This record gives sequence, structure tokens and C-alpha cells, in this order.
Amino acid sequence: MKSLLCPIDAMTPAQLAQTAARIDGGAVAVYPTDTVYGIGANAFAQTSIQRIYEIKQRPPDSALQLLVGSAEQARAITRWSEDAEKLAAAFWPGALTMILPANEKGAPLLRGFAGLGLRVPAHAALARLLEAVKGPLASTSANLHGRPVFTSEREITDFFEGKADLILTGGTLGNHASSVLDLTGPEPLLRREGALSRRQLEKVLNRPIK
Repeated sequence: MKSLLCPIDAMTPAQLAQTAARIDGGAVAVYPTDTVYGIGANAFAQTSIQRIYEIKQRPPDSALQLLVGSAEQARAITRWSEDAEKLAAAFWPGALTMILPANEKGAPLLRGFAGLGLRVPAHAALARLLEAVKGPLASTSANLHGRPVFTSEREITDFFEGKADLILTGGTLGNHASSVLDLTGPEPLLRREGALSRRQLEKVLNRPIK
């Protein structure tokens, strides 16, 4: 298999529509975000999601996050809360992943996990793609599981050529992943302190977090 390579910022509206249609049809894509390069697929495409686990050599008990284009899309599949509203207003689009309970519509996306990890990335070209695809993008960092993330176009193309269907390049990125805050329990739980600090999150919520 030969991967289709395209700079994400240079995509025409027609190319954007074609890329979204391919993802909706089950294509696995690599793309830049506002944090690190990601690899993802339509969240409802189970076969494609399994390919991501295989490409990354990722354990099956490690959940993928969902990238959405807006807080409205996140509300549509979760049991939204006051805390989620405050955090989304402060940090979305941006480097915060919130794990939230699923509602009836989002329940098929749980795949055995306790909640859905959602993020609205602050990357203009990716945001346009997320608006064009049907449903969330199941996503994770574009690297081998447990290894450093790839930050350059060359690393991405060298490793994912022939593995991913689409490789959308976007220059050299940093290596700071999003912070992950679990809101499925009675108190917020910081599962990963990444680009956003514990103090920043506590300031918005106006209370300590675990």
C-alpha cells in the first residue's frame, strides 16, 4: 500500500472534502495537531481503529481519545457537566483532553472504557477537516507505543509510509501532549499533566484536583 501524502495547510476545498470522505470510508490518517502529530480514524470504524492499535503496537486496554471540531459536538455524545463547561470555555480549542461519561448516543464509542476522552484541537487546518468528517476522530499520538513522539515531517513520512492511508504533513511540531483530566468520578482526576499545568486547571475550577 502506498500512502497518499499531502501538506494539510495546502489542501484545497475539494481535497479537504475528498480527505474527509476517505476518513469516513475507513481510511487511517496521520496529521498534525496543536500538540503532537496524531494518527486516527473515524471513531465508528472498528476495523480502522484496530489497524491503529496494530501500527502503534498499542495495548488494547489503552483507550484512544476523540478529536471533535467543537464543544457542541462533545456535548452531543457525553453527559456534560458544569465543570466541563468551565474547562471548555477556558481551554478549548487547546491542549486539554476531558474524559466524560457517555450519553446514549456516545455509548457505542466507549468500547469497554469508563468514559470518552475528548479534545478540540487548536489547529486551523485540522479543525476544518474535523468539521468535514462525519463524527469524531478516534486519535492517539503518531508513534510507537511507549516511544518518543515523532515531531518532524521526515520522521512521520519515513515511519508511516505504507502503514497509514493518508499522511497529512504540517511541519515540525513540539513534543508536549495534551493534559488529561478525568471527569467521570465525583472529583476531577488529573491523569496526565501535559501542556496545561495542574495549577491552570485548578484555577478555572476554583478548587484542588486529584
